[in-house]
Amino acid sequence: MHYLKHINTALLIGGVSVTPGMLKAQQNTTVKPKNVVLILVDDLKPNLGCYGDKTAISPNIDKLADAGIRFNKAYCNQAVSVASRYNLLTGARSTSTGLYNFGSEFRDIYPDAVTLPQFFMKAGYHTEAIGKVFHVGHGNTDDKASWSIPHHKEKVIEYILPESTGRKLTREEAYFENTKMYFPELPPNHQLTRGAAWEAPDVLDDAYGDGRVANQAISRFRELKKTPEKPFFMAVGFARPHLPFCAPKKYWDMYDPAKLPMPEYEKDPENAPKIAVKRGGEIDQFTPIPAGKYVFSDTLTRKLIHGYYASMSYMDAQVGKVVDELKRLNMLENTIIVLWGDHGWHLGDHGYWTKHTNFEQANIIPLIMVAPGVTKPGSSTDQLAETVDIYPTLTDLAGLGKPVAPQPIDGLSLTPVMKNTEKRIRDHAYHAFPKGKYSGRAIRTDRYRLVEWKNWDDAGDVMYELYDYKLDPLETKNVAAEQPNMVEEMKKILAKHPAPKRHPKR
Repeated sequence: MHYLKHINTALLIGGVSVTPGMLKAQQNTTVKPKNVVLILVDDLKPNLGCYGDKTAISPNIDKLADAGIRFNKAYCNQAVSVASRYNLLTGARSTSTGLYNFGSEFRDIYPDAVTLPQFFMKAGYHTEAIGKVFHVGHGNTDDKASWSIPHHKEKVIEYILPESTGRKLTREEAYFENTKMYFPELPPNHQLTRGAAWEAPDVLDDAYGDGRVANQAISRFRELKKTPEKPFFMAVGFARPHLPFCAPKKYWDMYDPAKLPMPEYEKDPENAPKIAVKRGGEIDQFTPIPAGKYVFSDTLTRKLIHGYYASMSYMDAQVGKVVDELKRLNMLENTIIVLWGDHGWHLGDHGYWTKHTNFEQANIIPLIMVAPGVTKPGSSTDQLAETVDIYPTLTDLAGLGKPVAPQPIDGLSLTPVMKNTEKRIRDHAYHAFPKGKYSGRAIRTDRYRLVEWKNWDDAGDVMYELYDYKLDPLETKNVAAEQPNMVEEMKKILAKHPAPKRHPKR
């Protein structure tokens, strides 16, 4: 009963209610608390073998999917790293908090928020983070209150070859290292050197950060194995396939450039409002990207796609090392594993090379869960899922009940679906990406997506997009004007959600 006592005291001290279900779960002293390993991957769309991509070489993530459940229709709540990771780690949608942009810390709005790892910490878990977990950079920092020991940081933007940078600080390095916070005398980031969009040196895996993240996770698992009575929550964050596409040469060599899939549709959707499109921005920060031109030559397009796949396979190998070590340590049977992509990425579709939109490829994500005793190996579901569902799902799987916290908890536990893949707990997924004067909100059903662009200051200034993924999976045309009845039906669903909260700095 010592463990039960620790849980109750910790949760009550933290101001988090102890539910009857939590008490019941923990009173069974024969049940050992499950460890949690949360694997976060930056810019990873479902271009994986287990999701049907015949080009992708992703044997380790495929093996993980074979061990648990694959969510075929999982979506982020906002297609940008800082907000998406807040969605995951606080359980709150961006439209509930008003936290959409870089430079805003969630504790400025919710100083007493209880993050996902913090909830586990208050339940007696050891918690730690390795690599990219919270978005650190662009004016944002880590959340020290979430971790039992200091966060182990690694670089997101990293080059090995001198010619990739000209031996100068690059724009993206400065953004991700918060350089201006420490050296305000430097010129604005946008005036710095552009780094290379890719490199492929013949080096070992740990020459780059993701390899070192895997090594650190392995080292920590071995140390935590020594105290089996203390459950742990480990967040392991990988940077690739985020730009720049820097990966050891052997991963580039896995692919024949001539056989890579090329974009099928490189235009904006017909009838899409201008506010919806996203050309340039992120990709412009790298060489040899031509300024102001975003439908690239076949040669450049193929090189970028090659870099994305090579970077993905490099990351996949690191995931394999992490999971293999858990197996070697005989920890798999008592460890819940989640693999999550923070958002998708436009890999040349619509002529876009970024996220930052409300379109399908920016918002659909891979989500794989392995929960011993709950998930059936090799199972999959078409249940529409959201990033915010992960918080209540993990607390549920760990026997800690439904989370209660000062911030909104917007997600639903996916545990019923994990037990029965035919079960449905919602009929749509919700996401948002505001731009300029407009709050861009979207709902995605099995067949359609409705996007509402509403002026923050003028309720009468509203635009709608409607896409039919059964007839038009490439989003070639906004059919809102042609299907007013479906628009009205989808608007009724959207109206069930609270009005979006405005950004606190607006």
